[in-house]
Amino acid sequence: MAEEQKPQKGKINIELSEEMSDGIYSNLAVITHSNSEFVVDFIRVMPGVPKAKVKSRIILTPQHAKRLMGALNENIRKFETQNGPIKEVKGMDQTLPMNFSGPQGEA
Repeated sequence: MAEEQKPQKGKINIELSEEMSDGIYSNLAVITHSNSEFVVDFIRVMPGVPKAKVKSRIILTPQHAKRLMGALNENIRKFETQNGPIKEVKGMDQTLPMNFSGPQGEA
């Protein structure tokens, strides 16, 4: 009989369901905080649509928010090392809502 694999000390077995593996597209994040938590709302804004819905909300402790920031910085650094600098759009209003260019769609 095969032995069950026991988790190694300091490691965690993470399960990703098929439904969750599809992910959720977001092109806007709104971050708020209190003295005990950071709330990150991921939103999908569509051109010509005046209303947008929060697609996912993540609530983090301040310590985990800082660790996430560090992990994002490290991954951006690795990405740019392999692919070149990520170009930021300058002069674009960075406030809500996002400015989509191009003609407005008609139904």
